[in-house]
Amino acid sequence: MADGLPTGLTAYKRTAVFDQDTLPAGLRREHRTKAGVWGMIHVLEGRLLYRILVPPSEHILTPERPGIVLPQQPHEVQALGSMRMFVEFYAAEPPVGEPDAPTNFSTST
Repeated sequence: MADGLPTGLTAYKRTAVFDQDTLPAGLRREHRTKAGVWGMIHVLEGRLLYRILVPPSEHILTPERPGIVLPQQPHEVQALGSMRMFVEFYAAEPPVGEPDAPTNFSTST
């Protein structure tokens, strides 16, 4: 997992806050960001398993340890008990068709 985001990126979108019951199925199974889009997984409470599928690795995310998602890197997450989290998306410029202002989660990010 990357240690941080590259310089020059701007946050352009974020998901709603999800808990262990509202975490969408699309995040629980393999998915990826668009080309040029980085993600930062923020855990507000509890713990979240962040599984990077290529290359394979697993990380426990906490409020003190966010997860960095590389562009187009296949990954999935799993709640480890009670938790609250959201994902923030970053790019040098918002991808074509994406608004400049933050919006709610869509599976096409």
